[in-house]
Amino acid sequence: MKNMTDIIREEARLIILRELARQANYSLNESLLQQTLEGFGIAKPRDWLREELRRMEDLGAVVITLAGSVMVVSATAKGLDHVERRLNIEGIKRPSPREA
Repeated sequence: MKNMTDIIREEARLIILRELARQANYSLNESLLQQTLEGFGIAKPRDWLREELRRMEDLGAVVITLAGSVMVVSATAKGLDHVERRLNIEGIKRPSPREA
């Protein structure tokens, strides 16, 4: 059974991927992603977010580039496939099916 820390991390990763998928260029900076998570009740410090983003990059779900000292995060094809339920990335919450 997963502990609450793991559940929150996996949920945050899914929220991040879904938000990236909504963007025309599949990208956002870390400040906007932090605000997005706060809107879902996940208020964490910047270092926590950066750690999660690096983990998502390790999983192949996102690519991180630096604009000065700011992370710009872009969804990969694998990350988008996870959001669309074409594959499952272990460590990121599985999206629930869409309602008809």
